[in-house]
Amino acid sequence: MAKKILELLNDGKNRCGWCNKSVLYQRYHDDEWGKALHDEHKHFEFLLLETMQAGLSWYTILQRREGYRNAFADFNVNEVAQFDRNKIEELMLDTGIIRNRLKIEAAVHNARLFIQIQQEYGSFDSYIWSFTNNQIVDNRWVSLSQVPATSELSDRVAKDLKARGFKFVGSTTIYAHLQAIGVINDHLLDCWVR
Repeated sequence: MAKKILELLNDGKNRCGWCNKSVLYQRYHDDEWGKALHDEHKHFEFLLLETMQAGLSWYTILQRREGYRNAFADFNVNEVAQFDRNKIEELMLDTGIIRNRLKIEAAVHNARLFIQIQQEYGSFDSYIWSFTNNQIVDNRWVSLSQVPATSELSDRVAKDLKARGFKFVGSTTIYAHLQAIGVINDHLLDCWVR
């Protein structure tokens, strides 16, 4: 079997080693991952994608991001919250996404709960950043082996989301989510993005 040669950015920049699978992954790392996020639309997009990732690799989901964008109304939380049984059946036939019924149903369910949090806190952003008093948890790792899969913070957030009825929001998923939206900065010390 021929070994696939992956195109990588050859720009001499040090990056966190996990992103060196493709240009797509490197650009996600450079442009989005770990940057402090305060946009409601992006909050919903990232949360939906993280819950789809549960049990899979993030790279698998990132490769299908446009498929998820098309399937889930450009990540419009109000539209997704209105998806009915017919729409879920339609999504089960969509080859642009991972067709896991439980995750698709959870995305619709979680959209409704996301809106409830917006109503309660004024925004999902206010809710998620309240766990750290609007401060970034700035970890200072030198190696990927130091980066944990969960933390006390992700445990607390996951517990609260589960108590509100959210699905596919275990501590590992939420830790990855908090990294992605910049609540936790896990860029390694020698990473150029830091």
